[in-house]
Amino acid sequence: MNLTDLLDALNAGSTITGDSPLHRVMHETSQDALRVTGELNGSYHSPARVRELVAELIGKPVDESVTVFPPFYADFGKNIALGKRIFINAGCKFQDQGGVFIGDDCLIGHNTVLATLNHDLDPARRADLHPAPIVIGRNVWIGANVTVLPGVIIGDNAVIAAASVVTKDVPTDTVVVGSPARAVRTVTSAHGH
Repeated sequence: MNLTDLLDALNAGSTITGDSPLHRVMHETSQDALRVTGELNGSYHSPARVRELVAELIGKPVDESVTVFPPFYADFGKNIALGKRIFINAGCKFQDQGGVFIGDDCLIGHNTVLATLNHDLDPARRADLHPAPIVIGRNVWIGANVTVLPGVIIGDNAVIAAASVVTKDVPTDTVVVGSPARAVRTVTSAHGH
């Protein structure tokens, strides 16, 4: 079992049992993520070096238009996909085993938590992990201290108000507020598009 096998299983939504070889691969990959985030968060780095470290963390190139303000945390790293012109503010935590996909032109506020794993409710199977991706569309603004739960899709142009807990999908052009987050209005453009 290797990282490719694990990513295939995670992206298929397969349960990762607590005593499985895939679970061991997940923990090994997490050690690498902890090493890279430790370097990223341990001292000042230029924006270009921050992007290099994030690229090492996620295992793929990061566009030069992406800005990340450390500290930034990911306990896995290898299932994150970032678009262009994204700003990720300080203190964000991505639990990305289930997949974190962020579209172009997004703003991710301070201390956002993106959680893509659930544990089994059965106490005898509590170590089992159930992955589900978080997909964030284009031009989404996520306020400070937001938590997004596994399996949520956030539509283009949506706004997630500060301190919201997003438990279900957010439609395109919608502002949501609260815990659980609920729609309060639609987004309109002064430019008519």
